[in-house]
Amino acid sequence: MKQERQPLYVTYQDVHRLIKKLAGQVNASGFVPDVIVAIGSGGFIPARILKSFVNRPIYAVGISYYGVADQHRNKPSKIQWIDEVRQNLHDKKILLIDEVDDSRATLGYCIGELLEYNPKEIAVLVLHNKEKQKDVEFPAEITRYFAGAQVEDIWIKYPWDAMDIDEHDALAHSQTTRHDAKATSTQGATR
Repeated sequence: MKQERQPLYVTYQDVHRLIKKLAGQVNASGFVPDVIVAIGSGGFIPARILKSFVNRPIYAVGISYYGVADQHRNKPSKIQWIDEVRQNLHDKKILLIDEVDDSRATLGYCIGELLEYNPKEIAVLVLHNKEKQKDVEFPAEITRYFAGAQVEDIWIKYPWDAMDIDEHDALAHSQTTRHDAKATSTQGATR
């Protein structure tokens, strides 16, 4: 019988630590963005935290891959876009942010739309990259990709989606405790 994999619970502290690490990677790469584009809704909070480290303006786009009752759609669609700031993106370095690179469909769709503005460069930043086959490949124009953590293909529970943040954090803590216990027992077994 196949064991059900538990979701990964991520706390606000986890997000902040990943963003701080990612900000260091972006800086070390030599990429200096002119603007941040946050994909909503998952990229909004990571983008705001990143702004503390890179201090660039944030533009928000709304892309939906799910319809009514969380029914998965065939392709992403625009909910909110940034046409009114076209001149602020032309010939600029854009740092595109989302919380997770899962199927890559949302990121790919957004990159395609942003390329219409003829930016100087687009770099992609995600908190988590799921280690799995992607539905979309990045175009050749994307040469910088920053992922805070590589994770298996499991459901990720972010704190901004929690109905009860105390319960969410408790689940995240117990998950860390279980992980630490497994790591300790594995280390003990190899000695």
